[in-house]
Amino acid sequence: MCVGLASKVVKIKDGTAVIDAGGAQRPVSAGVLTDLEPGDYVMVHAGVAIAKITQSDEDEAADLMESLL
Repeated sequence: MCVGLASKVVKIKDGTAVIDAGGAQRPVSAGVLTDLEPGDYVMVHAGVAIAKITQSDEDEAADLMESLL
């Protein structure tokens, strides 16, 4: 099973985005997505931001993860 992590982009520099996922920040590769800006929401898989998502998508993913835990 593959699991993606919905996260908010905090900053971007040299093809790397720092994301905030539930209060934890970590760097991920942003090379797949060329139009990322701080404040955008992304789906992250295996350390790579693979898709831009909306804030409502992120909220739905967070609610689902909370209900599973």
